[in-house]
Amino acid sequence: MPWYENLLAGLMPGAQLLLVVLGIPVLVFGLLKLLVLPLALWFQVQVTRRRRSGQGTLLNEWPTVSIIVPAYNEATVIENCVRSIQLTTYDRYDVVLVDDGSTDNTLELMHELAAGDPRITVLSQENAGKGAALNRGLNYSTGEVLMFVDADGIFSRSTVKRMLQGFTDRRVGAVCGDDRPVNLNRVQTRMLAFISHVGTGLVRRALTVIGCLPIVSGNIGAFPRSVLADVGPFREDTVGEDLELTWRVHRAGYNVVFAPKALVYAESPSTVHALWRQRVRWARGLLQTMRVHKDMIGNLRRGRFGAYLLFNTLTMVALPVLQLALLVDLLLLVAGGQSPLGADAWAVLGWLGLVVTAVLTLFGLSLNRAWPDLRHAWTLPLVPFYSVLTGLTMAAALLQETRGKQAHWNKLKRTGVVSVPTAAAVTEVRV
Repeated sequence: MPWYENLLAGLMPGAQLLLVVLGIPVLVFGLLKLLVLPLALWFQVQVTRRRRSGQGTLLNEWPTVSIIVPAYNEATVIENCVRSIQLTTYDRYDVVLVDDGSTDNTLELMHELAAGDPRITVLSQENAGKGAALNRGLNYSTGEVLMFVDADGIFSRSTVKRMLQGFTDRRVGAVCGDDRPVNLNRVQTRMLAFISHVGTGLVRRALTVIGCLPIVSGNIGAFPRSVLADVGPFREDTVGEDLELTWRVHRAGYNVVFAPKALVYAESPSTVHALWRQRVRWARGLLQTMRVHKDMIGNLRRGRFGAYLLFNTLTMVALPVLQLALLVDLLLLVAGGQSPLGADAWAVLGWLGLVVTAVLTLFGLSLNRAWPDLRHAWTLPLVPFYSVLTGLTMAAALLQETRGKQAHWNKLKRTGVVSVPTAAAVTEVRV
């Protein structure tokens, strides 16, 4: 018997034991994620009750809103972004465009846009990073509510109003909108658009219900000026500035909520390389935020959010790595000529995983009233590969953080592709 066959045979008992050790927690946490279904449904019940009761929101107070748009080499998309904001049905707003040392004609385009609209102010600075650009806009702005938007974002006419309606009481310190892919010209972006109804639509609703929404996306987020005066500006030493700020809002005792009607369409990575770079940056942003706020993780004195952060650590950091280890273990067992559960059982599990993903996505589509996105359902078989890539990005992020590798923004190279008819045609989706 060749030496490698002897080696594989010797590894089989340990591999079988590892399958159980790794498989049980992966299965348990996978089942726990199904709780998003009843929680998301309860979110809708609460929304309906508030609407029928006539409960007021911050929109009733008609506050001034400053929309801050940081940009670095965004010439391809900045005009669509600003034009969509100008079409808003809310008139008490101004726009602060911050050029972060762009090397293309972004700054020139900003000045052209501002020339015909006194509500637009253009600021420029040497390249210092997104956090610094956001803070530059924050310091200059005058609005009672501050809305932060990426330069590729395209608003609906009602986005600003819907964001303000998310502030249902004084305890709400931040509102996160619903960001959806705008560039649906690639297989990958269509898959991301399809599954976003779970990761964004369902999950954000569920986490709002339990008071544990951990991030206000940089694509579309709003904060009362008084809240930022309390918790402080964006950190400039992390690639997860939006995540870190949201955790600080929770630390200060405010609620963070999701506004599903506040739509913004933004570019998703259209290549595997771009997706990898973005997801590694997101993972490193999470790890850096965890380091800053390590005293909150699992700290019951922080209430539900402290407990949730422990669960979040397990599912967002530990679970992806465990899934990779489980995959390697399964490949080892197959190479050794063993199929622990039998071919039929693996086929059932594989189809079950796809069915569960499909059911969750359909539920998310129904809540978002986004049935046209069913045309992307054929991309569903790609989801397992996407899950593997997600696990690999977390492993890469852990390695980079351990080594102390300098983190960069790794901003996507914009394509300028807009798959909604036009910026002017983006309309509200009824929920």
